[in-house]
Amino acid sequence: MKDKKLKFLILNCSFVFCVLGFALTCFAQDGKKLEELKGQYFKEAKFTEFVNYLKGVAEKDKSLEAEANYYIALARYHQLKYLEEKQSWDEYFNEGNTYRDEMTAGAQKAIDETKANDALNVKAHLVLWQFHHDQQDVFAQDALSNLMNSTLEYAKATKDLETIKEVADKLSSYGEKGKSRQLYKIYAQELLSSETKDGELKRIADAFYKEENTELAETIYDAYIERIAKEDKEKLMPVLIGIAKSFAYKDEGPNDPPYAEKIFNKIEELGGKESFDEALIYLRAFNLEKSKEYAKAKDSYLELIKRYPDSDQANEANFKLGIIFTYILRDAKSGKAYFQELAQKKAASAYVISGLYQLGLLSQWAQDSGAAQAHYNELIEMAKSDFPDKVAQARERLKEIQDSKLIEYNLKTFLDASLKEEYTALDSAKSNLRSHPYIAKKDAQVQITSGIQSAQSGCMQVEVQFLWSGDLGENAPGPNQPAFKTTYKSPGTKMVNLVVVSPTGIIDRNIDLLDVR
Repeated sequence: MKDKKLKFLILNCSFVFCVLGFALTCFAQDGKKLEELKGQYFKEAKFTEFVNYLKGVAEKDKSLEAEANYYIALARYHQLKYLEEKQSWDEYFNEGNTYRDEMTAGAQKAIDETKANDALNVKAHLVLWQFHHDQQDVFAQDALSNLMNSTLEYAKATKDLETIKEVADKLSSYGEKGKSRQLYKIYAQELLSSETKDGELKRIADAFYKEENTELAETIYDAYIERIAKEDKEKLMPVLIGIAKSFAYKDEGPNDPPYAEKIFNKIEELGGKESFDEALIYLRAFNLEKSKEYAKAKDSYLELIKRYPDSDQANEANFKLGIIFTYILRDAKSGKAYFQELAQKKAASAYVISGLYQLGLLSQWAQDSGAAQAHYNELIEMAKSDFPDKVAQARERLKEIQDSKLIEYNLKTFLDASLKEEYTALDSAKSNLRSHPYIAKKDAQVQITSGIQSAQSGCMQVEVQFLWSGDLGENAPGPNQPAFKTTYKSPGTKMVNLVVVSPTGIIDRNIDLLDVR
């Protein structure tokens, strides 16, 4: 009886091994099936099981060794990412070095076993670069160079656009914009050389834009624009305007303000400034403002009030011109002229009230207490029960004057850093002040963030302080906060000020403008 059971067990095991061997061969014969298996194993996080399976594939058929090695590398790469994400530190630290060795060895073997015209060669270079980039090790730059060389060689040898796009997408997601754009350009050129019609080309660009792949969309739009410019210049203007509107700054959805300005320049070259209506001038100015291209934004706001002095945006343009001249270009004399233009208005508005406050503040800083009091009192009288934030600021400034005190420390430090000649070297480049959203609703949350976190001095970390001032809303941050969330109860352009200081002095100063509507 025992012999029969043993014989039955042996026969069953033999059958199982035969089936497994057959499965290994069948699946290994088709790369698509390996890709499908990868999806199944990855979905269940069975990375080691997949690696063991792949090792069996490689042993069974040497012609499939390169493919198996690539998937081994990919599996170990994703396994390490998975362990980090799940914080499975026991396995990560106990097995991590083994997984890394298998990952790099697998990728390198796949590279060595394939040629330049093989997509697997490119894919192996890609995962190897991702690994070294994530590790931030000394091999990252060489791996990137090898990846680009491999992809460019592959592009010459084949017409496989999807692999080129896959690499470009990954480079773009890692912030390698220059290199991804180089590959996207190849992708676009192949589309153009394949006799793609104009309408289809635009539809492809529109589709990539909707996918928020702005780099590829821009590359194809550029090619489309070049075609239309040669064939039908009259058709080109509305096309350019549509593209500029799509890429101009917005709080949500795909946008690229520098690219939008590039298209705005083409519009101006083609039709002159007369081709811009009121809405388009404002959009260009706002787009430049959010790009922190304040000097160029100034020119567009000037064009707006010159051509449309009674525009709905004229008061906003005058106020922002006052801010840009005073605090960005350090030209307080010119800036005050725009605030004074607002102060002469009879009807109270957010911009008239803010203009009066700025006139009072600049007078107070210049130690002209009489003029400062006059502006603050006019503000309070005009505002009545409206614009409570600005009324509160004006009352605080008046109390400082009445008590013979200096302007509040953070605000005075900002004014000094912005207006005194000794601080002209401060260029706002170190603090990278940003708000989101830039167009906010009343009582809606706004996130305000500074790019500076800390400074280094030799091997010591230097503590910095964040001196916030201006329109901080309902939640004023402390000196140790590089970022904060707040809300605003009244409409208008809000000016957020920041001075970053260390024990040795001022590191940087910056402003950000956001609009509550």
